[in-house]
Formats: sequence, C-alpha cells, structure tokens
Amino acid sequence: MEMRLEIKPFSFHLLKPIQTSQRIISRKEGWLIKLEDQDSRVGWGEISSLNSSELNQCKKILEKIGRSPTKENLENQIKTWPGPVGFAFGAALAEMNCLIGDGTKQKWLQISSSAVLLPSNELELLKCLDSTLENQYDNCTKALTFKWKVANYSNAIESILLQKILKKLPNDALLRIDANCGWTRNQAKEWAQELHQEPRLEWLEQPLPVGDIEGLEKLAEDIPVALDESLIKTPSLRKTWKSWQIRRPVLEGDPRILLKELTNKTGYRVISTSFETGIGRRWVEHLAALQQESSTPTQPGLAPGWLPSSPLFNKNPRTVWEAA
Repeated sequence: MEMRLEIKPFSFHLLKPIQTSQRIISRKEGWLIKLEDQDSRVGWGEISSLNSSELNQCKKILEKIGRSPTKENLENQIKTWPGPVGFAFGAALAEMNCLIGDGTKQKWLQISSSAVLLPSNELELLKCLDSTLENQYDNCTKALTFKWKVANYSNAIESILLQKILKKLPNDALLRIDANCGWTRNQAKEWAQELHQEPRLEWLEQPLPVGDIEGLEKLAEDIPVALDESLIKTPSLRKTWKSWQIRRPVLEGDPRILLKELTNKTGYRVISTSFETGIGRRWVEHLAALQQESSTPTQPGLAPGWLPSSPLFNKNPRTVWEAA
C-alpha cells in the first residue's frame, strides 16, 4: 500500500540551557512527519535527537525513504533505523492503523504531574527547590520528586550541595540523582556509601559510562540504579535490566513496543522527556499515564518549566504542523 509522506523541519530553544556531565542542551531541532494512506487516514510523527551526527544520519534516511513509501517497506525497515526515525514512523503507523488515538479504544491520555528538574547552578537550584516546596504546601498537592543532574563539579563540591538539598527536602519527597555517565566506579561508590541509608533517594541514574554494565550491576546490588543512556546504546538491556529503566520514547525507536509493555503493566519503567514538540509529547504523556497503572508507579520526568510557550507544543498535531 503506497502512502503519501510530508516532512517539515522544526527547531526551538529551551527557556534556559540544561547542563549535564556530557554537554549543554540549549536547542532542539528535527523534522515532523505526516503520513497519509489511500483511505485518507493520517498519522503523525517526530524525528529529533540530541546528537548532531545522528540528526545527519536521520536526514539521509528521510531522503532515501522518499515521498511515496509503502507501508510494507516502512514496517520492514523500521527496526534498522536510528531510534528517532523508528519512533516517528512507528508513531505515525500506530495512529493510522487505529492502534491509538481519539477515534480508537485507546484514546490519548494526559498526565498533570512530573518530577521537577533542578538547575545545575547552586543558587538557582536552591531557589527552585524553595519555591517549589513553598508552592506545593500552599496548594496541598502530593509529595514531590526532584531530579538533580550531577558530575558537573567535583565530588567534594556536589557532596556539600547534596547535604543542603537533603536538609531542605521533606521526609515524603524523593530525589533522583543523574550523573549522565559522568562518574568513575570509585566516585559512584562514594555516592552510594553516602546515600546508602537515605530513604528519600529514589535512584542513581546512569552513574557510570554506557558500556560499564558490570560496574552498573555491581553498584545496583547496594543502591537503586536506573539506566538511561545504556538503554539507548544497547537496546537489548531493556529486556534484561531488572531495576529502573529511564525510557525516552522519542529517542528509543518504535513506540509500539513500549506501548505494549506498559499496556501489560510491566514495572520499573519511568517515562522521560527528550524535549519534544507537541506531536512527540502526546506519546510521552500517554505512556507516562499508562506507567501510573503499572506495579511500580512513579513520577515521569517531563521537565516542567523548560520549554517555551508556543503552538509548537500544542496537543493538536495539526496546530504543531502549522507552527513548524
């Protein structure tokens, strides 16, 4: 079955840069796709990456696909493509095939809460922590989860900041500490020893380099460890890693696979944003809402407050398409 493919580029800047141990994220770019079949059924997708070389690879694949692909060819090739391309076409095909969407049994779900992503700068971090906690108590909302990206400064400096955070953190709050592959085994061991008895720690996120699976497994014997970048680099770990998995749908490939996992209420998954447009965000929020029904519900990582206000982030894909 031949289909019609339309492609539109997009780009935007975050409201403020995000510093990790590997890079500073300040801008996102990519392409939106609109896939339409002969029965005028439409599916929407988004191709975006945090890696410029991967974006170049995605561009070449889009050029090879052409503007009149067949469904059979797309389904045959989707597993061979980089994650962002696999996500876009898997998402579009799922919608076209009525697997998900407003006109199906599985309508789009939304979620209203998220972990709070803290700034890296100490003064901004403590200010954000204070204002978030104050707002939480004023509105009597549920307990909060905070995410802190580390390995940006020395262990000594961040250890002092950790104590300041823990001093402010309520007993019912949770803290996720994300090193983005930035620690050595010795550094990770120091943090594990310091936090071993800390009940508010939810997990250490990707504390070691992506390929150090032995070190990650050993560390996970003593403290909760969540994998992120390792799952993107080695997708087979999604089937074998027994602890928490940070799943970033827009980067990891065909979302129908994760949709099936979460529909089956598979535990120890947490859904995280990759700073997508409204087209990708529909999937992120839907999967996050399904995660809340699993055996291990937890707050998704949607990074509230980091995206600009724009029709590009609207829930209606046609509005996003027009805004690009």
